Amino acid sequence: MLCFSEIILENILQRRSVRNFTGEMVEHSLLMTLLRAAMAAPSARNRQPWTFVAITDRSTMDSLAKGLPFTKMLYKAGAAIVVCGDSTINLQDGATDLWYQDAAAASQNILLAAHALGLGAVWSALFPYEDRSGHVRQIIGLPGHINPFSIIPVGYPTGEDLPKDKFRPERIHWERW
Repeated sequence: MLCFSEIILENILQRRSVRNFTGEMVEHSLLMTLLRAAMAAPSARNRQPWTFVAITDRSTMDSLAKGLPFTKMLYKAGAAIVVCGDSTINLQDGATDLWYQDAAAASQNILLAAHALGLGAVWSALFPYEDRSGHVRQIIGLPGHINPFSIIPVGYPTGEDLPKDKFRPERIHWERW
């Protein structure tokens, strides 16, 4: 039997980008769990500038898919989460705005939580692509101070997508380059 730390490590190593979904809707309670996980992410100076739009409406997901060239899997996803940054939540003391780093951490937490729950998910970039973010902004009615960062289609995987071994020891340097 695996201990808790082994289960967590296994979840990280077996997570995969899922692009093939059954089309079954994702339950509200599971989406809430994903959003709780997202908000547990680290945040620069704990400012938590993230905000999320959870989407379950089929016509909205289809409209989003039409204008996003690399996110056609939305047609079969059971839900989607748009991860955004709120530009009105600034860092203090003149520090650089790091909303996009916080949004990246939140996105990763969603992916890991989805895998742990038996769901599939894939990160599709919106930031810094103005055409993609503009399309999403228009479809879901984002106000000007909200910056769309990523859209994460979520659903029940068909089993076609398998984990990849991405470990590359040649990319590790010890002590110095």
